Amino acid sequence: MKIYCCKEHVELALDVFVDEEETFPALCTVDNPNDLSTTCEYCSSTSAYIVENA
Repeated sequence: MKIYCCKEHVELALDVFVDEEETFPALCTVDNPNDLSTTCEYCSSTSAYIVENA
């Protein structure tokens, strides 16, 4: 599972991940958000974090 999220929705993404996967995720920052065309899964802002399986 991989969730792209902005700074405002990172807590929501972490909660959703833990609820669905029942394990702790790896929280990675997006190195250059301007090069990433993927937006936050909860709004239309630029993704700042990727919450994913470790």
